[in-house]
Amino acid sequence: MLGTMLYGPRDVRCEEVPEPKIVHPTDVVIRLSASCICGSDLWPFRGLNGVTLPMAMGHEYCGVVEEVGSAVTTVRPGQFVVGSFCISDNTCPHCRRGFQSSCVQREFMTGAQAPRARVPLADGTLIATEAPPPDDLIPSLLAVSDVLGTGWYAADAARVEPGSTVAVVGDGAVGLMGVLAAKQMGAERIIAMSRHKARQNLALEFGATDIVTERGDQGVDRVKALTDGVGADSVLECVGTKESMMQALECARPGAMVGYVGVPHGVELDGQWLFFLQRGLLGGPAPVRRFLPRLTDLVLQRKINPGKVFDLTLPLADVAEGYRAMDERRAIKVMLRV
Repeated sequence: MLGTMLYGPRDVRCEEVPEPKIVHPTDVVIRLSASCICGSDLWPFRGLNGVTLPMAMGHEYCGVVEEVGSAVTTVRPGQFVVGSFCISDNTCPHCRRGFQSSCVQREFMTGAQAPRARVPLADGTLIATEAPPPDDLIPSLLAVSDVLGTGWYAADAARVEPGSTVAVVGDGAVGLMGVLAAKQMGAERIIAMSRHKARQNLALEFGATDIVTERGDQGVDRVKALTDGVGADSVLECVGTKESMMQALECARPGAMVGYVGVPHGVELDGQWLFFLQRGLLGGPAPVRRFLPRLTDLVLQRKINPGKVFDLTLPLADVAEGYRAMDERRAIKVMLRV
């Protein structure tokens, strides 16, 4: 079958790869209904994460179960499933506390930019829908498997509450999902930090009340001006650079929480500065499995439409163009029809 492989910086190829097979009795093989490119895929694409061997790309997925291992009990062939990019058993002590992304058996999904994929630890990683979903909901269900779940975790980690003021640093797919999540959690004011008109428009559609185009110290000053000098009650950091983390912390009021989900690159924080800043931090890989049932239900009930974040759809064979479009910010998020 065709699959996506990354060989080095800006060298991504759609080529023949082996068909996935059951390796362990806890595995399943699914036929994907669609796949996509994640913002985190751009780090190795740009050469910021070293690639020493060809990498099978893709960790966001939804589709129909084709084959199950002998130990799988919760899903069966023919069912439509959605899973997390973090593989988990959903039974270990960390999973039971809602941190499936720190599961003692944790793996990270790979190889999902392809027509079929193997999902390990299927019973702990996947949930099945009662019936096959309508085709128009596939983009939103695909978003659930990572970017929506990650944006939701950012809002949850930042302790967004009804009536609160939230600032969102980052206008990529995860940041936009963070806006949507904050709105669903009842935030009264949502400040989206964005310089791009199309992303600003989508942020407003998802629930943003204010747009801040400035960055760095100027962005912080603008958020402070909008909040009478106080700062935001919750801040979502959805980029992963030192500049974005500093901006997020400075935008937060004393006692606020910063939910950080941007994969960090070059982020270093001074302990004494943090000590007197008096802001809280919680983040890391999103425990999407914790939120899968609720988010899937919200999509199936058509209460949210996160699939709007896909603004470019390409066939799998054109995956290299999809990477270029996201890298050049010509697309927010690319869906691949497999």
